[in-house]
Amino acid sequence: MAFIRKKRREQQLQLYSKERFSLLLLNLEEYYFEQHTANHIQNKGGHHERKIRGSLKICSKSVIFEPDAMSQPIIKIPLRDCIKIGKHEENGSSRHFTKAKSGAISLLFSQVYFIKEHNIVAPYKIERGTMEYVFELDVSGKVEDVVETLLQLHRASCLDKLGDQTAMITAILQSRLARTSFDKNRFQSVSEKLHMECQAEMVTPLVTNPGHVCITDTNLYFQPLNGHPKPVVQITLQDVRRIYKRRHGLMPLGLEVFCTEDDLCSDIYLKFYEPQDRDDLYFYIATYLDYNKKLNFHEHHVAERTAESYTLQWQRGHLSNYQYLLHLNNLADRSCNDLSQYPVFPWIINDYCSAELDLSNPGTFRDLSRPVGALNKERLERLLSRYQEMPEPKFMYGSHYSSPGYVLFYLVRIAPEYMLCLQNGRFDNADRMFNSIAETWKNCLDGATDFKELIPEFYGDDVSFLVNSLKLDLGKRQGGQMVDDVELPPWARSPEDFLQKSKEALESGYVSEHLHEWIDLIFGYKQKGTDAVGAHNVFHPLTYEGGVDLNSIEDPDEKVAMLTQILEFGQTPKQLFVTPHPRRITPKCKSFSQTCGHNAPLVDSPVSPGEESFEDLTEESKTLAWNNITKLQLHERYKIHKEAVTGIAVSGNGSSVFTTSQDSTLKMFSKESKMLQRSISFSNMALSSCLLLPGDATVISSSWDNNVYFYSIAFGRRQDTLMGHDDAVSKICWHDNRLYSASWDSTVKVWSGVPAETTCPKRHRFDMLAELEHDVSVDTISLNAAGTMLVSGTREGTVSIWDLTTATILHQIPCHSGTIRDAAFSPDSRHVLSTGADGCLNVIDVQTGMLISSMTSDEPQRCFIWDGNSVLSGSQSGELLVWDLLGGKLSERIQGHAGAVTCIWMNEQCSSIITGGEDRQIMFWKLQY
Repeated sequence: MAFIRKKRREQQLQLYSKERFSLLLLNLEEYYFEQHTANHIQNKGGHHERKIRGSLKICSKSVIFEPDAMSQPIIKIPLRDCIKIGKHEENGSSRHFTKAKSGAISLLFSQVYFIKEHNIVAPYKIERGTMEYVFELDVSGKVEDVVETLLQLHRASCLDKLGDQTAMITAILQSRLARTSFDKNRFQSVSEKLHMECQAEMVTPLVTNPGHVCITDTNLYFQPLNGHPKPVVQITLQDVRRIYKRRHGLMPLGLEVFCTEDDLCSDIYLKFYEPQDRDDLYFYIATYLDYNKKLNFHEHHVAERTAESYTLQWQRGHLSNYQYLLHLNNLADRSCNDLSQYPVFPWIINDYCSAELDLSNPGTFRDLSRPVGALNKERLERLLSRYQEMPEPKFMYGSHYSSPGYVLFYLVRIAPEYMLCLQNGRFDNADRMFNSIAETWKNCLDGATDFKELIPEFYGDDVSFLVNSLKLDLGKRQGGQMVDDVELPPWARSPEDFLQKSKEALESGYVSEHLHEWIDLIFGYKQKGTDAVGAHNVFHPLTYEGGVDLNSIEDPDEKVAMLTQILEFGQTPKQLFVTPHPRRITPKCKSFSQTCGHNAPLVDSPVSPGEESFEDLTEESKTLAWNNITKLQLHERYKIHKEAVTGIAVSGNGSSVFTTSQDSTLKMFSKESKMLQRSISFSNMALSSCLLLPGDATVISSSWDNNVYFYSIAFGRRQDTLMGHDDAVSKICWHDNRLYSASWDSTVKVWSGVPAETTCPKRHRFDMLAELEHDVSVDTISLNAAGTMLVSGTREGTVSIWDLTTATILHQIPCHSGTIRDAAFSPDSRHVLSTGADGCLNVIDVQTGMLISSMTSDEPQRCFIWDGNSVLSGSQSGELLVWDLLGGKLSERIQGHAGAVTCIWMNEQCSSIITGGEDRQIMFWKLQY
C-alpha cells in the first residue's frame, strides 16, 4: 500500500546515504535548520578523553548529534532542558590549549535522549541529571554563530506560553528563508525559464520541511532549507499526471502532485504559507497540463477530477470498490502524507471467529448503513443519553474514526519510528497494541471511546503491517506473551490469505449493494447537519471542514492549541456529495439478496426489478456494434428537404424512412428504390419530430403550429389532428397507446390514444391523462424503455425526471447553462444523458438525481444515441463524435454533414444509423467491423 511503499523508499534512501537521522527524531511541529560536522568530546581534558566523530544538527527545539559509528546512539538534547549554552572555555590541565582558537560548544543540561543505538529502532532511553556535553566543530569560525543561534532558540523554548514559543520560532524560520533563495544552478538546463519562486514546506507524515519552491517551463523544484534528505527534489512537468489542492490543518494551503494515475502515494506534497502562492503554482501546472492535452501529447493528463466523474465508472463496474474508495479519499483531501487525514476504509467483515468465511451469508458482513459507533445498540443508547444532556455544540463521539494514532496503531510494525515520534519516544502499552484482528473489532464494537475504521492496507497486497518482520521489541502483555505478529481470525490460513479474503469481501455482492450507504456517512450527505444527527454520525465540531476559522483566532496560545487538537484528534473528510449516493449496478444476487436481515429498505422508484441488473450481454450484435462505433462509415446520402431535417422514423422492416423538416413537410423515402415516394404538408409551419406507431400504419408528426398530425400510410392522407397546446410542439413520444407531447407552452401532456385500424381511416380518440408543468419552454422529451419514466429538457437548461405512474416529478436538475438539445435514458434506465447548447454532456443518476459525470465539447451537441457507456453525438459543425463516458474522453471525430446534425436514428440491432442535418440531407451509415 501507499504508506508502506513510501516507507520503503525512505529506508532505501537512508541505506544509500548511510544516515540514521530522520525528521521523525524531531518533535511534532519542530524544524531542522542546519548541520555541522563535529566531534563529541567525552571526558574533555581528562586522561580518557575520547572523540566521537559525527554531525551536530541544530533544530528549533533540540540539538541532535548523530555519530558516524552505527554502534553509538544518536543524542538528542531538548533546548528547554538546557541550563547553559556557550563557547567551551579551557581550564585546569587543559589550559595550554587556549593558544589555539577554540572551536567547541558546551551544553549544560538536565535531560538527554539516546536513540537508535546499534541502529536498532526501539523506545528512546532517557538519562536525567545535570550533565555537560562538549561538541567541537570542524570549522571553528562558526562557533559563535552557532552559539548565538542556540541561545536564540533556547529563549524561544523557555517562553511560558506555547503560542509565544511558536511565534518566535516562526519568526526565526521566516528570517532564514528570507535570507536565502532557490539555487538556480540546480536547474536541469540553462535554457529553463523561471515562472515562479516562493517559500513552502514539504509535507511528509508527522513532519514538514521548509524550503523554496521553484517552477520553470519544464520542471517543478523544491530545495529544502537544510538540504535534507537531498539538496533538491525535482519533478519533470511532463511526468505529472494529477494535481490536487489540499487543506492542511483545515487551511487551504496544500498542493499534492502525482506522477502516477492510480497510486495513492504522491511524488510531492507542499504546504504553502499563503493561499495565493498555492493557487498560482496550481495554475502554472494546470495550464501546462491543459496545453499539452490540447496538443494531444499527453491525453492522460488530468489536473483535478470531481467525485462524480468516477461514480459512473464505479456504478457500471469499470472501477472496483477498492479503486473507487481510493479515488474518493483522494478527492476528499485524504493523503498518505498527512496522518491526520489518512485514507479511511470501512470495516467490512463482522465474523472473526468462524473457521470458514461465508461471503454468501449476510450475517458475515458489518452493517454499512451505520457508523462504527452505532453498531452496538447498548453502547449507542448510552452515547445518545449523554448527547441529549450535552450543551451546544453537541457531539456523539469523543474520538474520531481516523486519526494519526489510529493509523499508526495499525502500522506500528512497518512504521515504528512514526509511532515513537508521535508518542515522544515510546510505544503504546503492550495490551493496547494491535495484537489481534478479532480483539480490535470487538473493542470497536464495545469500547466506550473506540470508533475507528480501517485503512487501505487491509485490502491491499502487502502483509508487512501484520508481521513483525523487523523483530521489534513491542513489549510484553499481561499474560506474559510478547507482542509479535498480529493474531489472525481462524478463517485466515496466513497473512496473505487474510488480505485475499478481505479483498474478496470488499468486492462481494453484498458490499457492492451497500457500499453507497457507508459513502453517505463518510463522504456524503449524512456527514453533516440533520441527516448526520439522524444517522448517529456526529463528531466533535473541530473535526469538520469549516468547524473553526483559525485566522479569526487572535490569541496565539489558543490558536496553537486548536491546531494541535485538530491535527492529533483527526479530521472528517471533505464532503463530496450532498445528496444520497447512487447504488452500484450489480448482477442479481443468487443467494442472499432477498434475505438480508439488516438491509436498508430500497428507495421507492419506478425502476422495475428487471432493470436492476446489467444489460443483457447475450445481445452480441449490440455489444459488437457499440464496441466498433468508431468505425462508422458513410454509406449513402440524399438531399430530400428544402430546410433542416428535424425527425427520422423507420419502418419495422427498414424499407421506408420517414423524415420531418423545418420546410413543413413529412417525406417518405424508399431505401430499396432510393427514391422519394411521398411528400406531405400539413401546414406552412415547421415540423419538429416524427414517429411511427406500432404496425407501421400511421406516422405522427409534431408541428410548430401547436398541433400533432396523424398520417395514414395506407390511405395516404391526414387521419387526425390533435390540437392540444398553446405554442409549438417540440417533441413527441409514444408508448403503450399513450402519446407524450412536449411544447414551448411549458408543458408535457400525456394523452390516451386508440390506434387506428389499418383497413379504414378511423379517427383517433384522445383524452388528456396528465399535464406535467414546467416553468419555461420544453425543448425535448424521452421515455425509458418500460415507459414508466419521462425525462424533459427545458430552454433554460433544466433536466426533469418524471414518474409517469403517478405523474409526479422525481428530480429537477439545473445542469446546463442554455437550451437542452436532447435527453435520453440509458437502456437499463439507471441514467439519463443530456446535451445542451453549452456543449456539455451530462450524466444523471436516476435514483438519486445526482449529476455523476460531465464532459464538455467545444461546440453544442444537438442530438445523440447511447448505450450507457458510449455516446454517438451529432455536433453543431456537422461531425459525428464518439464519446467514451467511462474513460471521460472523446474517442473519434467522423466527418458528416455540412451543417449541424439535428437528428439521429439507430436500428434495434445497432447496426444501421441514419442522421439528418441542417444541410437538408439524410445520411445512411454502416458499421465496418
